[in-house]
Amino acid sequence: MTRKLLAWPGGRRVKWLVLVGWIGLLIVLQPLAGKLGDVESNDAAAWLPGNAESTEVLELSEKFQPADTSPAIVVYDRASGITAADEAKARADAADFADGTHVVGKPFGPVRSEDGKALRTVVNVHLGKEGWEGLNEATKDLRKVAQPNAPDGLGVHVTGPTGYAADSAESFSSADFKLTLVTLLIVVTILVVTYRSPLLWLLPMISAGMSLVISQAIIYLLAKNAGLTVNAQTAMILTVLVLGAATDYALLLVARYREELRRHEDRHEAMAVALHRAGPAIVASAATVAISMLVLLLAALNSTKGLGPVCAVGVLVGLLSMMTLLPALLVIFGRWIFWPARPKHGTEPDVTRGVWTRVARLVSGRPRTVWITTTLVLGAVATLAVTLNADGLQQKDGFKTKPESVVGEEILARHFPAGSGEPMVVIAKDSAAAEVRGALEKVPGVNEVAEPQVKDGLAYVEVTLAAGADSPAAMDTVTAARESLGRLDGAEAKVGGSSAVVHDMREASSRDRGLIIPVILAVVFCILALLLRALVAPLLLIASVVLSFFTALGLAAFFFNHVFDFAGADSAFPLWVFVFLVALGVDYNIFLVTRIREESNRLGTRQGALKGLTSTGGVITAAGLVLAGTFAALATLPLVFIAELGFTVAVGILLDTMIVRSVLVTALTLDVGRWMWWPHALFRRQDPEESAGAGISDSRNSEAPAPVSR
Repeated sequence: MTRKLLAWPGGRRVKWLVLVGWIGLLIVLQPLAGKLGDVESNDAAAWLPGNAESTEVLELSEKFQPADTSPAIVVYDRASGITAADEAKARADAADFADGTHVVGKPFGPVRSEDGKALRTVVNVHLGKEGWEGLNEATKDLRKVAQPNAPDGLGVHVTGPTGYAADSAESFSSADFKLTLVTLLIVVTILVVTYRSPLLWLLPMISAGMSLVISQAIIYLLAKNAGLTVNAQTAMILTVLVLGAATDYALLLVARYREELRRHEDRHEAMAVALHRAGPAIVASAATVAISMLVLLLAALNSTKGLGPVCAVGVLVGLLSMMTLLPALLVIFGRWIFWPARPKHGTEPDVTRGVWTRVARLVSGRPRTVWITTTLVLGAVATLAVTLNADGLQQKDGFKTKPESVVGEEILARHFPAGSGEPMVVIAKDSAAAEVRGALEKVPGVNEVAEPQVKDGLAYVEVTLAAGADSPAAMDTVTAARESLGRLDGAEAKVGGSSAVVHDMREASSRDRGLIIPVILAVVFCILALLLRALVAPLLLIASVVLSFFTALGLAAFFFNHVFDFAGADSAFPLWVFVFLVALGVDYNIFLVTRIREESNRLGTRQGALKGLTSTGGVITAAGLVLAGTFAALATLPLVFIAELGFTVAVGILLDTMIVRSVLVTALTLDVGRWMWWPHALFRRQDPEESAGAGISDSRNSEAPAPVSR
């Protein structure tokens, strides 16, 4: 029954219905996919958990200032000192700013710095429904007012949260097309080299492209109607993940289909067998990724919580496409799509001299020595992970280049208190206003406390910090302020503002790591145990992937600190890397171990392990290269967090496919032997007494491995 069900997409008549169905879906959903950017929420506050103290302050602050506002800071500087003409220019600009369509209230300033070399004007900007895009347009308007006709020698820059948001939005908008193009070029190149065909790559790419479009449409509907949080980062990751993961599934299916075309003259029958043999592993792999991603729904941080369903939808749609649309297309086009290396019925490829045959011989010689040595080397590199600074990136360190907002902040910090323009905000009972102000003035790191505003029983207090709003010193000040105000009986004081938002996001990230990582490990173990019907193999596979994760972090720390010179990593970085590497890394182990188990039923565990490696080595390596290449495309973007994520996941995937899966897992399987399958019935089957290299030399007499193993 299962085989008949899996054979359905490639049936003689049904294949045409499948093709028509997917084309119909594309026609209906493509217009919605183009609207995904309309529902993105890119402001930091929208990512916060609802119970965060800074979120409560944001809600209460609406009584004192319009909701959804963001400060823009216009800074003017002259090394020799501000002139009367400079000051007149800044005052005229402030009057013009007030007439802007995005500006809320009256601009504050210009204020002269104590050294007389700079001026500062703070303009509150309304986010509106456009989020980042609205801030981007507002910043462009401010720059159009302030920068033209400036006196010679006067520097003018727009910075602050609005300036940073605009530069981030600009980075994403300019990088979106570039990312998609680079990703497609990487995937197409690897597919052409893998298949050695100028035509075959088109079918996986068509299937993956349709998967991406339909995924974007579904996510748009979820964001619009179900409250799913989507931002520019997750939208970019969706593109990479769908194209990479869907192509991986395509590689596995096409490789098995090519094998079966050599054994079956009828291509429909060959596809049915290929789906029956490779389908369960592909489905299990996609399910592992999707369920692992859905575990992110437990996250407190909305940006992390939203990442889970977005990626899960992408992976599941990619799976559906590769299990229905791709088989239909392959069968429709027939054997000629493999030209010039068309698989002929009744032929067998010679794999006795392939790369993976040599690797198998090497590993099989002394498997215990191999896996112990490999583990020690990877473990040594993993110890470098302790040098990774993942306490969060300041806004100025979030770009690989130096946009105007970063330049403006540097100038601002030289002439004004670093926290100028981004105050810490305190909301308390009006009866405790004076007491709250007095307590705040004694908090270390506080530069100035404004006069409280009182309304509807609440007191609103703005506090200028000595340190930058997103600096470690500012986080310490937020903590100290909360502890000090918490000792005031009846004040019910809550601390918010930019610094508190960053603080609470970092706290939420730390909490998410502690909860989600163990849950994902438990989920992956259960899936592997159900798939393999064993307990030892899942434990060893999870241990190998966790080792790969820490090794990737160690390499990332080395490159971030000594090669790329990054200031650190975002607080959410370790969790995101863990989710992708564990979920995707287990994928390749599933592909390998399910084939080993299949071969072990005929040959015994030892020979099954060697045959599994030679049969899947080439295709799994190609799949790893595709996924690593797609994530590496993220490293080309100008934002540090995205570049770090892409680099680390790419390195981790390469480690997993080239070393962990091919060397470590194979050596472990050879050493542990049939105990890998305990308590499955296969554990009780005694392996035949054979020499270490017998399985390789006899590979011509067993089921032929995929030709890409050569």
